[in-house]
Amino acid sequence: MLYDKKRKYGKKKFCRFCKNPELEINYKNTDILKQFISEVGKIEPARLTGACAKHQRKISNEIKKARHMALLPYIAD
Repeated sequence: MLYDKKRKYGKKKFCRFCKNPELEINYKNTDILKQFISEVGKIEPARLTGACAKHQRKISNEIKKARHMALLPYIAD
């Protein structure tokens, strides 16, 4: 067992928008969108957020709209 590596199994991530269709991804919902932005101000990738590809694209587009409308900052202070 020369290459015996420890494997780390974490909790399986799921898309909260697929599970709960009542949650709406909209540029006006800044409270939801802030959860998908890092401390630095970057959009978090899907592997960290757990969102599916369809909803991750929607999230990133709505964050960009909210930034353009000055509801969210481009960079963190």
